[in-house]
Amino acid sequence: MITNGFTYFAFLVCFAGIVSALEMKFRDSTFFKYVPPPVILYLSCMIFATVGLWENNDSIKATYRVVRGNLIPAMIFVMLLRCDIRKILKLGPRMLIGFFSATITIMVGFVVMFLLMKNGFPPESWKTWGALAGSWIGGTANMVAIQGALGISDSAMGYTLLVDNVNYSIWVILLLATVPYAKNFNKWTKTDTSLIDSVGTMLSEIKENTRTKMETADLALLVGSGLFVSAISSHVASVISPMLINVFGKSDFLSVSTVTIIVATFLGILCAMTPMNSIPGSSPVSLTMLYIIICLIASRASFKELTDAPYYLAAGFVILGIHALLMAIIAKIIKLDLFTCAVASLANIGAVAAAPIIAAAYKETLVPIGVLMALMGYVVGTWGGLFVAKILSLIAGV
Repeated sequence: MITNGFTYFAFLVCFAGIVSALEMKFRDSTFFKYVPPPVILYLSCMIFATVGLWENNDSIKATYRVVRGNLIPAMIFVMLLRCDIRKILKLGPRMLIGFFSATITIMVGFVVMFLLMKNGFPPESWKTWGALAGSWIGGTANMVAIQGALGISDSAMGYTLLVDNVNYSIWVILLLATVPYAKNFNKWTKTDTSLIDSVGTMLSEIKENTRTKMETADLALLVGSGLFVSAISSHVASVISPMLINVFGKSDFLSVSTVTIIVATFLGILCAMTPMNSIPGSSPVSLTMLYIIICLIASRASFKELTDAPYYLAAGFVILGIHALLMAIIAKIIKLDLFTCAVASLANIGAVAAAPIIAAAYKETLVPIGVLMALMGYVVGTWGGLFVAKILSLIAGV
């Protein structure tokens, strides 16, 4: 049994590295195509916690609290350095409308589901569903950010992560299965796809005058700036949060942790429009931070607590069903094609890992559209998830 805080942290970081290395080596295998590293990390660390690989003593608790609390804002900042709003606007109004239609319908799905099924959830489940909304609008990083912002316990996140992985995986399969029926859908909505093809070709031909190989200086700058922004955000939040609470009253949405995430998000979006956007390596660095955070979260969870899994999975399918129905109605009204609907849906629900897959299933030149849409999800995911959480809290009577 691990009893030392540093040993506990070192083990989790090493384990995240091993899983990442295996995924890189066997990337084309069937296993890693359907079971991404975050799922492996979460399930494995839950198993380690369930069998008692580490002791839940003061040293480990302190390590967990300090590392997780400071690493989340750093991850958010580094991740958002890729999200240059100016590039996203090149998608054009039609695809932006498609993306935000998917975002809004997902949010509506969460609200309707909670209205119908809230009696089957614990009192503070509005927080965990708000965190999942952040993931299904942006990505896992946004969910982690909302968890930290609202102070959600790791044990409470067990069902949320289960729904996030199981329902999402089935949704990807279903959307890929619709690709052969794109012509039928487009005929039904009476849409013209020529504009999408031209936008995809234009984005593919854009050549950035930037380096692609990450150097030591890039790694040091990304890690250093991320941690420094985390420290700045925490300090600013410690000043602003009490002021806001004095004006609006005490609330989870005005806590120091929430304001810290918001400040880090704002700084990330701002710096993405500077030369920092061209620093190679922001994706692998932020992904490494995310993997470590996932391991930390899972290390505090246990399979013994997942007794109501079927009810939560059913709730996830209710959300997706409402989202699909509303997207079909919107597509018919404003004449959206199936490609835009599918990529917008996965750009929200699946983020960068899934949106390019569905885009490539239609046409390789359309992959940049999927990537940019997914990056936009990172920008709005945290805000959207917190907004959903606020609405759910009102429904719950909090």
